[in-house]
Amino acid sequence: MFERYAVFYTCPTDSDLARFAAQWLGWDSASGAKTPRFTTAGLDVAEITQNPHKYGFHGTIKAPFRLAEGMRQQDLEAGFDAVCSTVQIAPLPQLHLASLGRFLALVPKGDTNLLQGLAAQVVQDLDVFRAPLSAAEIERRAPHRLTPQQRGYLDKWGYPHVLDAFRFHMTLTDRLDKPTAAQASAILEQALTGIAMPAQIDALTLMGQAADGQFHQIRRHRINGS
Repeated sequence: MFERYAVFYTCPTDSDLARFAAQWLGWDSASGAKTPRFTTAGLDVAEITQNPHKYGFHGTIKAPFRLAEGMRQQDLEAGFDAVCSTVQIAPLPQLHLASLGRFLALVPKGDTNLLQGLAAQVVQDLDVFRAPLSAAEIERRAPHRLTPQQRGYLDKWGYPHVLDAFRFHMTLTDRLDKPTAAQASAILEQALTGIAMPAQIDALTLMGQAADGQFHQIRRHRINGS
C-alpha cells in the first residue's frame, strides 16, 4: 500500500513528450523506474529537477492525499474508475513552456473552462477517500501566504489551488534563480521543438507515493467519450 495517492494527467507512454520528460526528470512513473538523464553542457539537469523528479511528468488534477480511515486502495480504485466514466474530455489548448513564479512548466493558453470543470469534478467526487490534513500538512502549505479563499479550499478540499483557483501545469524544474531559469528555458525550448503536445485530456492516472517519496502509476484510465 502506498503512503499517499493522487490523480494526475500523464501523457501516453509511447509519446515523444513522455519519453523526453522521463529523461529530463529522470523518472518514469508508468514503469516505476529511473531513466537515463538528459545531459547538456553547463547545466546540471538533475540538480534543478529534484522535486519534480519524485512525481514524474504530470499535471495535477487531485493533489496528493492520505487515504481516509477505513478506506482501502481497492476502494479508491473503484471510485477512480467511476469518476473516469462520468467526466468529459477536456481540451488542452496550446500547451507551451512558461515561467510560473520561479519554476518552468508547460501550461495551456486559451479557454480552460472545461479543463477546470473536469478537475473540479474529480476533486469533489473523490474527496470521500481523502483523510483530513494533519497540522503538519497544513503548515507545509504556508497558510499565512494564502488568500482567504485559498485557505478555505485548503480546509475543505485539502489543497488551496482547486475549483476556480485551479491552474493546470506540467512542472519541469524546481524554483530557479533568474540566470538558471533563462538557461534552462532556452535548453527546453530547443529540446521541445518538433515534439507534439497533447491537445486534450482524454485519460486520467491514479498514482501512489511509495515510502521513498517516488510516485508510481497505479492505473491510467481513459475517460468518458474517449
